[in-house]
Amino acid sequence: MGKKRSGGGLSPTQQAAKFLGVSVLAGAVLAGIALPAAGALGLAAKGSVEGFDEIPANLKQPPLSQRTTILDNKGGEIATVYSRDRTVVPLKNISPYMQKALVAIEDSRFYEHGAVDLKGILRAINENAQSGGVAQGASTLTQQYVKNVFMEEAGDDPTKLAQATQQTIGRKIRELKYAIQLEDKLGKKRILANYLNITYFGEQAYGVEAASQRYFSKSAKNLTMEESAMLAGIVQSPSRYDPVNDEEEATKRRNVVLQRMAETHDISQDEADRAKEKPLGLKISRPQNGCITAVKGAGFFCDYVREVFLTDPVFGKTKEARAKLWNRGGLRVQTTLDPQTQESVQASIKDHVYQTDKVATAATFVEPGTGKILGMGQSKPYGFGKNETQINYSVNRQMSGSNFGFPTGSTFKPFLAAAALEQGTPVTKSYPAPYQMPYPKSVQTCSGKPWVNNGGFTVENENESERGPYALKEAMAKSINTYFVQMIGDTGMCPVMDMADKLGVVQGNGDKLPEVPAIVLGSKGISPLTMASAYAAFANRGTYCTPVAIESITAPGDKSLPVPKSSCSRAMTTKTADAINTLLSGVIDSGTGKEAGLTDRDNAGKTGTTDSRKNAWFVGYTPNLSGAVWVGSALQNVPMVNIPIGGQYHAKVYGADTPGPIWRDAMVGALSSKPSPDFNLIDIPDPDKDRDRGRDGDGGWDGDPDQDPGQGDGSPGSNGNKNPFPGISLPPGVLGGGNGHGGGHR
Repeated sequence: MGKKRSGGGLSPTQQAAKFLGVSVLAGAVLAGIALPAAGALGLAAKGSVEGFDEIPANLKQPPLSQRTTILDNKGGEIATVYSRDRTVVPLKNISPYMQKALVAIEDSRFYEHGAVDLKGILRAINENAQSGGVAQGASTLTQQYVKNVFMEEAGDDPTKLAQATQQTIGRKIRELKYAIQLEDKLGKKRILANYLNITYFGEQAYGVEAASQRYFSKSAKNLTMEESAMLAGIVQSPSRYDPVNDEEEATKRRNVVLQRMAETHDISQDEADRAKEKPLGLKISRPQNGCITAVKGAGFFCDYVREVFLTDPVFGKTKEARAKLWNRGGLRVQTTLDPQTQESVQASIKDHVYQTDKVATAATFVEPGTGKILGMGQSKPYGFGKNETQINYSVNRQMSGSNFGFPTGSTFKPFLAAAALEQGTPVTKSYPAPYQMPYPKSVQTCSGKPWVNNGGFTVENENESERGPYALKEAMAKSINTYFVQMIGDTGMCPVMDMADKLGVVQGNGDKLPEVPAIVLGSKGISPLTMASAYAAFANRGTYCTPVAIESITAPGDKSLPVPKSSCSRAMTTKTADAINTLLSGVIDSGTGKEAGLTDRDNAGKTGTTDSRKNAWFVGYTPNLSGAVWVGSALQNVPMVNIPIGGQYHAKVYGADTPGPIWRDAMVGALSSKPSPDFNLIDIPDPDKDRDRGRDGDGGWDGDPDQDPGQGDGSPGSNGNKNPFPGISLPPGVLGGGNGHGGGHR
């Protein structure tokens, strides 16, 4: 702490009188004499206290803010985060040189005097009077420690910080009383340890351990004599003696400390002289703070962990209480992130989508049956620069995600199929499913007031060759739009809404899904984490588990904190789940997802794109891992036609040929050397399996603002053959659905 104090325009005689007043006060305190009101001593002034006895009996020593370490599920460090970079260490882990250097330069009589050094006060009075200013202070290390406690308690509050550092007799009185108490309560060694752990050493380093790491990249217990002297010298004025910005000034100050150590006989004069000739020997470690420093591309997962902490009531009843606990830090947060899965996710993303591409990808993988998030990454890195972002495309807006999520296209269709099967619809259900048809005249909703097709809206399949009749198995494999529009007409909206609720499916802004038939074609924005978790319920034979990111948290003193737990509940019968698994296995075996399928284990999934190819999805799973991959523009303004992605040209993007391979490669690495359990597949008759329907597509729905407010832009479809991208020659079928109300579906 700085020792120089402003004289405030007082003459040397007035300054001496002021110091003398403090010394008399100190003597009285030491004698145990209760003081009358401060006004009776002529000390009443702005900032002073009314009476010594009215000061609270015990000094509150708040837990020191420290760095928090975020770990993966194997104990590997992901990142460190802190409001103040500090690691508290015991005195035995601090170099003896450091202890001696600090005492020598800050309070050489520390072990001889009590809480107040009367001899030091008199010396300061004499020297200050002779210099005509305040050349020397008289605070002991114990008093300085008390001041640091006040500052630590103030935190970043400027008003409280000003009160903690204001130059008033009132503050001095408080320091004196608490210093006396602490000397009696803690003793010299603990006070020294506390001081070394609380004080500021510049360059964002609080406490000697952080300072040692910052300037010398070593632990405080290994500091040499000259290194210790440099650090001890910084304390008086961290900005003036900052060795990073002014090595010459820092060297001069270090040598002053070395000389003082010689004078106090902590080292010999010969040792001091030799040490003065040495360079500072800096080995700077730049501050590594925050999720931007996360390894393995886990910056967004790190940020998600922080958001969980700040929003979940398990960590405090109020937002302020949670923020205070997080900023205090000192936590070891063991997360669910699996390093093998995370590395595989990032490697796959890097192989398939470039950071500089016009579009981005986000991928999230969760464990069925536990809800544990095992991997989370995206192609635009976590950061502030060009082609970087702090928006986590994998999660909802309230967790620092995108505002609305992303329209999911046909990956929503399995939710309708599950709802229909739960209502008793046979798994062999067939519909005429022509190439094009109107939406049902009306569809029942939960409110009892049906949705009515007053606009004459129509829907069509990707290709004219896709004409029914179709049974459910083939309709799912080929993602036939007209089939599922007919199915939602029969099933009604309420069972679908109920299924979505049970699977945790909400829009990216947190709102419930609207009761409009277009949702079955993926008209609304949903986050990848939501989709991966919902599909994990299929893998888990119908039981949905809420996603979790934190395994355990250990606070200072090895105290365990409660953490949010996954809540698992049955969303559908095992019979329905087994049927969906069989249907979605067909998507990968012979349907739209063949390019994405795994060859060495049971797997299932669904493709999806939206009109104008603004979004492409693949959501798939094995019995032990579920993952969702989205590709598109965060601003929803890039049609993925005639576009290079990851160095590969795409005439038009499908769910299977862009997000599909990302999912496949990520799964291969994530599941390498891990068990390969089987699905409980059922037998579904396939009367039309030999019929060749031709190539299929995978679009979804851009939406109509009157019928489905939110995501869509109502882009013209193939009925008008209007090209919304002048100057670009589009392949046949790229525009998708008719009148902007339908779309392809692959």
